[in-house]
Amino acid sequence: MKKTFKQTLAAVAMGALLVAVAACGKDNPEPTPAGNDTDEQAAKIAARFVDYTVAPTYSALAQQTEQLANELAALKANPTQAALDAACTTFLAARAEWEKSEAFLFGAAGDFGIDPHIDSWPFDESYFNALMASPSMIAKLDAANGDEEAYNTLSNSNLGFHSLEYIMFKDGHPKDVALITGSEWIYAVAVAGDLRNNCYRLEVSWLGDAAPESHIAKLDDLEWAYTVGSGDLSYGDNMKRAGQPGSTYASRVAGLMAIVSGCVDIADEVGSSKINSAYALGDETYIESPYSQMSITDFHNNIVSIKNVYYGGVEGQRDESQSLHSLVHSVNAELDGRVVAAIDGALAAIDAMPHPFVNNIHAAENGTAVEACATLSEVLDEVVETLGKL
Repeated sequence: MKKTFKQTLAAVAMGALLVAVAACGKDNPEPTPAGNDTDEQAAKIAARFVDYTVAPTYSALAQQTEQLANELAALKANPTQAALDAACTTFLAARAEWEKSEAFLFGAAGDFGIDPHIDSWPFDESYFNALMASPSMIAKLDAANGDEEAYNTLSNSNLGFHSLEYIMFKDGHPKDVALITGSEWIYAVAVAGDLRNNCYRLEVSWLGDAAPESHIAKLDDLEWAYTVGSGDLSYGDNMKRAGQPGSTYASRVAGLMAIVSGCVDIADEVGSSKINSAYALGDETYIESPYSQMSITDFHNNIVSIKNVYYGGVEGQRDESQSLHSLVHSVNAELDGRVVAAIDGALAAIDAMPHPFVNNIHAAENGTAVEACATLSEVLDEVVETLGKL
């Protein structure tokens, strides 16, 4: 599972809290916008981050996991190879959207424990085998509320993407459908329902009332919180209102610092944990996505998540004039140039890693990718420091 990332998230969250507390300790307990050009630009960048990076990513993730849950339910009733192959395609599409969201794991993904809940590894095969040997436990997962049963009773290492990956894939390909048992289909449907519910939560938490009514209704039925501190603000509105009364961000620039800090975290995690834990430390249990053999695609999409944040939107929806790229360039063009080069360098180094990672963990190219991710993390740290001086 993600051993180091939770600590990083906690540090970022504590930092944001201390900023807010410090601001509230002044004579004016409510921070107010500075009103200068940088402040206005920061507001536009934050709004664009919410509407053109977070929103389309989480909306696509919710739609794809909903489709996956439906396809697996149909497979449980009528398992065919063609249907499984199609479901595997849907799984990979959902997986791509999730990995493209990991630059903004702060907020709902961290506050509600969604990240470890749906994306922990390694898969606990021992517990899974015990579960498959327990008719009473299988019966509970087969009930109408099997998704809730999975949420309430299964551990993170037997939930989420990697549990479904274990059921659906083998050696980088869709599994032979004949090898999947009836009990395994029951398990997969329950886990997929829980995955869908948690992705609804990410979407609704950031989009608020703009999310589909059916997704909001599902969360209300589950009695799951999806606002900041159980208050009135969605996570998107909280970011857009940075520096205004009610927001947890003491200033608009503080909001941008939190955004870039999320990028620092995932750049570091990809290099020092996801790749290096296997490459240099020999911890093969830390290999992500070993059954689908899509580890390198996961790494690539993690860096894409940083690129989308920095350039002001997902591909096809960018406006660089309202991006961190533009702001940093206006403040320090040399630093911006290094960020751009570091993003491109990390993507190139990851793409040069020999596929599949699970069979090539000690390849020299992996070390190059580790170094490229470290360079990206370090230069993004400089961006955080630069923003803190504005």
